[in-house]
Amino acid sequence: MASGPLGRDQLSRRRARRVGAVGFAVATALPFALWHSVMGDVLSQARVDVRYLVMELTPWLLMGLGLACFAYVMVLDRRDRDRRFYGQPTRAWFAWGVTLYLLGFGLATQVSQMAGGLSAY
Repeated sequence: MASGPLGRDQLSRRRARRVGAVGFAVATALPFALWHSVMGDVLSQARVDVRYLVMELTPWLLMGLGLACFAYVMVLDRRDRDRRFYGQPTRAWFAWGVTLYLLGFGLATQVSQMAGGLSAY
């Protein structure tokens, strides 16, 4: 049954897309809002070194990879579902996005706590 010019499925899909876009924007801005000083400290000591790339940038790289997975899900969701070569279901990409983002968030929290604790000495 259609309620007005759009059916309920279309309205709920639009609402889900809006909520997803707002959630993506919040997830993108949150690390900058919480840890801008720590990120500035880490980036001020930037160098091309394996230790730096692996140990000091890991939280933000994990969150970036998680956001990239979310972006891929959003792009696939925008495609027309009636196309001949419609993409695979995106549940796995969404799960990887959540996992990577939360791992990066937890590591960034620990890095921030260590940076605050070390600056006091």
